[in-house]
Amino acid sequence: MAESESKFPPRRLGLSDVYVSPVAMGCWPIAGMTSLEVDDASSRATLREALRCGVTHFDTAYCYGAAGESERLVGECLRDARHAVTIATKGGIHWNEQGERVQDARPATLKRQCDESLQRLGFDHVDLLYLHAPDPQVPIAESVGALAELLAQGKTRSLGLSNVSVAQLEEARQVAPISAVQPHFNMLQREVEDDLLPYCQQHSISAMVYWPLMKGLLAGKLPREHVFAPGDGRAKYPMFQGEEWQRNQDFVDELRALAKELGRSVTEVVINWTIQRGGITAALCGAKRDYQIRESALAMRWRLSQDQIAQIDRAIERRGPIATRAAV
Repeated sequence: MAESESKFPPRRLGLSDVYVSPVAMGCWPIAGMTSLEVDDASSRATLREALRCGVTHFDTAYCYGAAGESERLVGECLRDARHAVTIATKGGIHWNEQGERVQDARPATLKRQCDESLQRLGFDHVDLLYLHAPDPQVPIAESVGALAELLAQGKTRSLGLSNVSVAQLEEARQVAPISAVQPHFNMLQREVEDDLLPYCQQHSISAMVYWPLMKGLLAGKLPREHVFAPGDGRAKYPMFQGEEWQRNQDFVDELRALAKELGRSVTEVVINWTIQRGGITAALCGAKRDYQIRESALAMRWRLSQDQIAQIDRAIERRGPIATRAAV
């Protein structure tokens, strides 16, 4: 995608000197932890296609893969284009020997994980380093203090927080400059518009949102009769079950009609709507195949009109609140 073709130029990350593409690649799927049919060759092709299509921001994490598989692939594929891309990683979560998810945001752990992440990536710094999630056992001020030291040492160009409340963000800001937050957000999960997004806009903090396609539901590719394959973690979520599933399909049908009218895919429409929302800097689009990130990247090349956005907003209002919590 040539720069002149893009309707959405790079956006500034908070008050930092980092600029990111409005459509970014979320690199969890290439870790192969919960996504089916993941292989290194396809992951490499996806990373390279993202860059070719104008995606310049790549979001990974220390725990994306039992042994850093995502970070290693990102480093391998983007090393020669390092000057043209921005890389985000996260610390504070890892997997133990039993394959269980462990939160550990103690300062020493965050510093060690940062160093290991840089070794895996093959870079001397990242552009954005997140606290992956607050650790209930560690005051957030202590965790952010460690990130501030890494910023001062030049191991990252900016700092971010993922999965935080406004109160936690406010506490963190007393310790270090926070350039970005990373909450989930999509057409049907908009809770952050009530508090977090207004706070971020007030304090010039970027919102880098994940799940813009709501785990694939809003991509428009799952028919009503779809049966999830064994091992597909989405089946446990109410949004993919029973009456919730049917109502969500009714909503997607409305998106399909608009997409057909525009000559665009449902994915493009959904992501385009997302990156036009106030306060949102970028949509993190997960992908494990090159055609997936290519389709997501197309959303940067055109704009929904205000009338079309209003049409979508009315459909969202008709859909109403959704059930999203996974079954235990």
